[in-house]
Amino acid sequence: MISTLVGEGGWGSGNRFQIDFSFHVRQLAPGEMPMRYPVVQHAFYDEYYLPDSEPLGTMMPVPADAAFEGENGLTCNNEDNDCHLIVRDGSLLYELYSGNLSGGQLDSLGLIIWDLSVVYPPEGRGEHCTSADAAGFPIAPLLPNADEVSAAASQSNADLGHAIRFILPNHRMASDASLGGVQGRLYVRPATHAGAPSGPVNSVPYGARLRLRSNFPMAGYNAAAQVLLRTMQRYGIVLADGGNIALTFESDRHTTATWDGLGIDSRTFWDGSPGNRTPVLVSDFTVLDTGPRIGETYDCVRSSVVPGDGVFRNGFEN
Repeated sequence: MISTLVGEGGWGSGNRFQIDFSFHVRQLAPGEMPMRYPVVQHAFYDEYYLPDSEPLGTMMPVPADAAFEGENGLTCNNEDNDCHLIVRDGSLLYELYSGNLSGGQLDSLGLIIWDLSVVYPPEGRGEHCTSADAAGFPIAPLLPNADEVSAAASQSNADLGHAIRFILPNHRMASDASLGGVQGRLYVRPATHAGAPSGPVNSVPYGARLRLRSNFPMAGYNAAAQVLLRTMQRYGIVLADGGNIALTFESDRHTTATWDGLGIDSRTFWDGSPGNRTPVLVSDFTVLDTGPRIGETYDCVRSSVVPGDGVFRNGFEN
């Protein structure tokens, strides 16, 4: 699978292991009382994903300083952007996809609420069910955060303790018409859904979990970057969506630490200078066997969650 992906061009954006910092995650403080807006059908696309998403009319808490992905406020151009809005309220994680705030309501293609007080079953929120991410994953738990990287960088041999989300172009992800999925689309666990993969059958499938080789040379990388590399070695990266920029990290809009202060930028893992760093290539990873390929029917069957003491992030831990 790795050799096929390499032959297809590797990572997107010119085979660069590039980082995008456009996702904002706003966590409510205890006792904070933000505005709450009802979620309605998308105004531009005239559509809403059901039964995958929460019912229309569900209220989402939205602080005044929250912002859509890649934006500075609460409006977003849905024609040109994914327009995610992410807010955590206690144990509930609200992730809105393709949204916009107008007239006192949030129009969207889908609102997903993750309950962080439970451990979800292998099929997540449901077989063939999407989320605000095409693989059916929660987004926020898989985004490196500047504060957690800063804390780990102050310790010896530390990592983040969770897998990291990554992206590939759809035409480089595996498809296989023999599995009975729509247009040959497929996924593997821990995914529960696939977007529009259309690549060769021997390539990497939606939901795949890749692990960075244990002997990857870290010379030239600073302490923060080494935390991220160790995380990729120990917990891996999971294929969450289709697109061109391989990595997505949480912005530092709502954190104390900053990516600039940590010496992390969009070029950290693909530009060998300064410090004569070794760029991170697709060929530096192996694919873990996480189960059989599942043909994508898009017939979402919602599951019930299994109560537990851990948070959903445990589903991505070793």
